[in-house]
Amino acid sequence: MKRNRRLIQVWANIPLKEEDMGEVRVKVKLTNAADEANARRGLIKPEQVHSVVVEALVDTGAVRCVIPMRIQEQLGAATSFQTRAQYADGRSEDVPFTEPIRIDLEGRPLYEDCLGVGDEILIGQTALEKADLIVDCVGGRLVPNPAHPNTVVMPVR
Repeated sequence: MKRNRRLIQVWANIPLKEEDMGEVRVKVKLTNAADEANARRGLIKPEQVHSVVVEALVDTGAVRCVIPMRIQEQLGAATSFQTRAQYADGRSEDVPFTEPIRIDLEGRPLYEDCLGVGDEILIGQTALEKADLIVDCVGGRLVPNPAHPNTVVMPVR
């Protein structure tokens, strides 16, 4: 009962106390979206599609997803351009912005351009919105949006 009450508080944006919040880590499959498209078109064999299964930290303070450069290289994902990233401590620097990467998050696929920086994979707000998932800080997991738990609903407007 307490867990359900806290989940509703998170969903309703009722602030949680520091001691109520925990770190949320999830297994995700990352796939080079360009490889995936080329395989669909018959330009490469399906076994040539670059993909990895890794653990990621869900970070509601991050807007975009972040992948380390070593993972970007492992996926063979190209850099679209450089962009300016700003960190929580106020620092900022130019970092690579990848071409789309398919992220399979809790069985829900989405495509995301990622910032190539750091040494940890971060799942940010845009990915959570695309997958229609919310963070259960108490249970330490991602859960479907209670408003439509059985399917992803993307607001158009």
